[in-house]
Amino acid sequence: MIPYVRDIKFEYGVVDQVSPLIRRVVANNPSPFTYLGTGTYIVGKGEVAVIDPGPDLPEHLQAILDAISGETVTHILVTHHHSDHSPLARALKEKTGATIYGCAVKAPVVDDAVRLEAGYDQFTPDVSVCGGGASFSGPGWTLEAIATPGHTSNHICYALKEENALFSGDHIMGWSTTVVTPPDGNMGAYLASLDLVKARNFTTLWPTHGPPITDVAPFITEYKAHRLDRERQILAQLAAGESKIREMVPKMYVGVDARLYPAASHSVLAHVIELVKSGRVKTTGAPGIESEYRLA
Repeated sequence: MIPYVRDIKFEYGVVDQVSPLIRRVVANNPSPFTYLGTGTYIVGKGEVAVIDPGPDLPEHLQAILDAISGETVTHILVTHHHSDHSPLARALKEKTGATIYGCAVKAPVVDDAVRLEAGYDQFTPDVSVCGGGASFSGPGWTLEAIATPGHTSNHICYALKEENALFSGDHIMGWSTTVVTPPDGNMGAYLASLDLVKARNFTTLWPTHGPPITDVAPFITEYKAHRLDRERQILAQLAAGESKIREMVPKMYVGVDARLYPAASHSVLAHVIELVKSGRVKTTGAPGIESEYRLA
């Protein structure tokens, strides 16, 4: 069972020193997808990097500017293109002159009825770090871009060398599992990215939403086990005679907020796509939400 961590103390718009090198300001955009809001991270002192500036909220921009008053922003780092993470990057650049780093992706077409509440941003960085491996530095801090596709095709995490920490964006979150929504999301890529992060043996994960994860290896182990259990649940649903994803979801996500069912349906689809690829499940035509499935 995933050992969720959900307790976090903060005030909206107030900057908190959460580690020797890290400050955090939380945006006032709580939702079923963002938990209590987007946590924007400031790394370093004097010359700083800002990670995930967040949603296009003027008051959040002002809170960031207040937090870095008298300092120079040298890097703006974005984990991915959802509208609770990247939109404020341009406004922050206009105020600070900093360079925006991240990975661009064309926003996928998603049925409005099942569009994630977070939405998509037409994000384009100044400098692309799509493949990972790029490094950034300032006085006393060094960050590395790590490509972690899965939640989205362009998801990037950022490792802070001096604290053996990872800014994990939406790739790994302490308060909830991550939504993987095809066609931009890919479950096979997601599971591989979990293995990649686990192999790095980070001491702390700092998700964009919620508190840090400090017992990292066991958490990732259970995070992945949860995904594999979802696969088993899908196979059990098919064995019991269910053939459509929308009929499986309420039985698989008992106790989950029904507002999350559309997103859950797409996570199930992401699993089913992998099951079809592996030959364990069959369907007619391309896998989709409305397709009918059966055991191979």
